[in-house]
Amino acid sequence: MSEGRPGGPVVVTGGAGAIGSILVRELLAEGREVRVVDNLSSGHKELLPSPGSAARLSFHLTDLAREGLPPAAAEGVEELWHLAANPDIRKGTADPRIDLENGTLATFHVLESARTGDIPRVRFSSSSVVYGLASVQPTPETYGPLAPESLYGAAKLASEAMVSAYAHSYGLTAHIFRFANIIDGRMKHGILYDLFQKLARDPSRLEVLGDGRQAKSYLRTEDCVAGMRTATRGANEPVNFFNLGAADRITVREIAEKVVRAHGGGARIDYLGGDRGWTGDVPLQLLSIEKLGRLGWKPSFTSAGAIDKTIGELREALHGTP
Repeated sequence: MSEGRPGGPVVVTGGAGAIGSILVRELLAEGREVRVVDNLSSGHKELLPSPGSAARLSFHLTDLAREGLPPAAAEGVEELWHLAANPDIRKGTADPRIDLENGTLATFHVLESARTGDIPRVRFSSSSVVYGLASVQPTPETYGPLAPESLYGAAKLASEAMVSAYAHSYGLTAHIFRFANIIDGRMKHGILYDLFQKLARDPSRLEVLGDGRQAKSYLRTEDCVAGMRTATRGANEPVNFFNLGAADRITVREIAEKVVRAHGGGARIDYLGGDRGWTGDVPLQLLSIEKLGRLGWKPSFTSAGAIDKTIGELREALHGTP
């Protein structure tokens, strides 16, 4: 069933992040009023249009781990995109409260705002890590039982459960998106950013976690936003689950070699060993994207193509060299 397109105000939590800022610009281009809610722990206001160039854009500095949407942000909203979260899985392992607060509790506060403010549509950014190390790959949305191996994944799965319960209990329409690895040259976390930072410190040696055989799917931010919007326009069950990723995957070894070549090819790559990069890492991941494909979406890049484009962006941003 196809959802009628809402035309009223929309809230984007985490709207100052790499994914959220693309979504914000697309919504503004359609004439929507957009209210960004972000605590700027990982987002950056400079990714957003300036208030002078976007009169329908407002920004609300809010800690969703402590409170819900500000009343001025929630009033009259027709659509709520909840993208705010801790973006770094390893931080949550070092401090277990991070994902509890910025994942589970923040989602609860957002859903309470949706309930009390009569916001009819909620879109939630989850993650492929809710599957854990799946025995079926490519992994479909119907796979189970879900057994996350990180606290980040546990917080995402708990949040999915709350989104589903609120949808069924209070008549919301919910879309839940399970992301593969989403990448963009503006991100300040993830494998590519980490490898670039390591080479900046020591151009002669690149230290890589694991044995290099970890293999995952990588999706560009712009493809991610296009996929989410395709899903919200084409599916209208009370709760709708969709995987988003590339149709293939790439190994850590291939990624490390690409990064070294981008730096002139002189660095020695040292793998630290083990089949995982860190505690809670899922070494092998590939999502089935057939469900979203049936609605007409497909990614613009392969995993390798997404990596190449992002390496180019990082090289230009960090070194001024296209």
